Amino acid sequence: MAYSYKGAITFGLVYIPITLVASIKNNDVGFNLLDKKTMSRVKYKKTCVDCDNREVKNEDIVKGFQYEKDKYVVFTDKDFEKLKTKKDKNITISQFVNVNEVDPIYFDKAYYVKPIGAEKAFEVLLDAMEKENKAGIAKAVLGTKETLIMIRAKDGNMLVNTLFFANEVLKAPQIKKLKPIKKEVDLAVTLINQMTGKFEPEKFKDEYNIKLKKAIKQKIAGNDIVEYVEKEEPSKIINLMEALEKSLKGKTKNA
Repeated sequence: MAYSYKGAITFGLVYIPITLVASIKNNDVGFNLLDKKTMSRVKYKKTCVDCDNREVKNEDIVKGFQYEKDKYVVFTDKDFEKLKTKKDKNITISQFVNVNEVDPIYFDKAYYVKPIGAEKAFEVLLDAMEKENKAGIAKAVLGTKETLIMIRAKDGNMLVNTLFFANEVLKAPQIKKLKPIKKEVDLAVTLINQMTGKFEPEKFKDEYNIKLKKAIKQKIAGNDIVEYVEKEEPSKIINLMEALEKSLKGKTKNA
């Protein structure tokens, strides 16, 4: 988790003490940076501009806002906490919306919600949201940043999704619109329908991660990495109609 949160979800006069639990684990393979001559670890040393390359320890580092050139005001953790009202510290639901109204472009991170008191109120809120397919929209200060939040129910669990604010989401780039040919659209619709199925996330594996771990074992054993070659190289077809028709024929054969 980027932060640890213990607080409460509130709506109306209902107060539910909760904690947030990570919903995602990181499966990335970690690599260290090495000096290629000595094979020694490369370290990053924190220094300050006027310290003559002296290393600064974490306990001696503070946060400062530059209001003029080389002039700063320092903020401590206590200063940040003083700015938070009780409402800021809690996840206060301001309204409910239909779950499908929230565009996924606003989604940031997801956490499971675990009650640490008022379990009955927690279950009532969870069941009511799931029954009505509603999500609660709230704000809270997490760490030192005010965060927009969506609280939703999914398969008997309550989740918190942190959301981006509207002014953080960039507008789509302008694209020159071309009027498509009806036959091309019809073929595309047919192909999409043939390729449509139920989303089963467990069917999708991180194949590159698997190959990377296998390559690490090969390197440890002193072997060279074997280059992976695609079984079928995608053919380059310039004509859209031809590409759609051949795609459909391929899907029909595999059906």
